[in-house]
Amino acid sequence: MNRSILRRAALPAALALSFGLAACSGSNEATTGSGSDESSTSSSLSGSLNGAGASTQTVAQQTWAAGFQGTNPDVQLNYDPVGSGGGREQFLSGAVPFAGSDAFLDDEELAQAQERCVGGNAMDLPTYVSPIAIAFNLPGVETLNLSPATVASIFTGTITTWNDPAIVAENAGVTLPATAITPVHRSDDSGTTENFTEYLHAAAPDVWTAEADGAWPLTGGEAAQGTSGVVQALQGGEGTIGYADESQIAPTELGTVSVKVGEAYVGPTAEAAAAVVDASTEVEGRPEGDIAIELDRTTTAAGAYPVVLVSYSIVCSAYEDAAQGELVKAYMEYVISEEGQNAAAEAAGSAPISEDLRTQITASLDRIGA
Repeated sequence: MNRSILRRAALPAALALSFGLAACSGSNEATTGSGSDESSTSSSLSGSLNGAGASTQTVAQQTWAAGFQGTNPDVQLNYDPVGSGGGREQFLSGAVPFAGSDAFLDDEELAQAQERCVGGNAMDLPTYVSPIAIAFNLPGVETLNLSPATVASIFTGTITTWNDPAIVAENAGVTLPATAITPVHRSDDSGTTENFTEYLHAAAPDVWTAEADGAWPLTGGEAAQGTSGVVQALQGGEGTIGYADESQIAPTELGTVSVKVGEAYVGPTAEAAAAVVDASTEVEGRPEGDIAIELDRTTTAAGAYPVVLVSYSIVCSAYEDAAQGELVKAYMEYVISEEGQNAAAEAAGSAPISEDLRTQITASLDRIGA
C-alpha cells in the first residue's frame, strides 16, 4: 500500500518558542475542573496538553492553540515541531497524547499503537490540507510553468540551467538566464519530501524512477534541515529551487511553479489543493475511526493542484488518563470546527476541510472515552 500523503518535517526549538508554542517537555498529564463538559469551549477544562510532530502544521498549531486557549484559559497547549517522524515516535512511546504527521501510521506503527492506546487504537485524522509550493529564486521571475517531467528532470540533475530548452518551451515570453540550477531538498526524514517524491514518481515515472520516500533518495543538490532550512537556502542562493509548505513560501519574495495538470497549468493555492482531496479516496483496511486518504497525484481535474499534503492529527480512541483523553477530544473538536479551520486558513493559507470530512472526524472523536 502506498502511504501517499506524508511524513516528516522539523523546525528549530527556538522557532517553536518564538511562535509562542513551548517545546514539548515535562508532564503530559491533563485535568479538568468538573470532568463533565467535553466541548472545546468549556471553561471547566484545565491542565496541560502536549503534542509534537510535523513542522508544516506550525502556523496552524499556533493559531489553533490561541483560539482554543481563548475560551479555555486554564489549558496550557504545547506543540513541538520536531517533524512527522519524531512526532509519531513520541506518540507511540506515550510521550505525547497527540501527534501531527504528514504521513498516516503504517501497519507496523498501528500495531504498536494498540499497546500505547490501552486496548483502543490510533486514529489518523486529516486536519490540515495544504499545497506544497515548488519555489525558486530567480530575480525578476515571479512564476514559471513546468510539466511534471520537467520538474523531475530538474531535481534529478538532468536539467542544469534555467535557460534549458525544456523550460523555455513552457514559458514563452519569459527571459530566462543561463544561471546554474541548484536543487534544494530536505536533509531530514520529511513528510513534505515523501509527498513531493510521491508526486514526481506518480506524475513523471519515466524520469523519476525512485519510489516515494521521506528521506531524499538521490545524491547531489543542496540539503537543508527542516522547512525553515529549505526556505533559508532558497533565499540565500540565486538559481535555487526547492519545495516547502506553501504557508512558509507565501511571506517570501520567492517565485513559485504552476505545474501542468491535463492541458493547463495550476498554481499552489488552498482551493486547488482542496480540489485534489475531494477527488481522492480513503485507504481501505484501516482501524475503526481512522481516516487515511490516498491522494490522486495524476488527476487531470480542472483547477486541481496535485503537489499537496494532507497532514494528520494522530490520537488514541482510548487513554489511560481519562482527563487527558477529554482534553485531546476537546482540542481536536476545536481544530476541526469551522472557526478553527477558517482561522488556520487565514493564518497559514491551508484549505478548510469539507463539511462531510468534519462529520467523519467528529464521529471518530466521539470514540474517545466512549
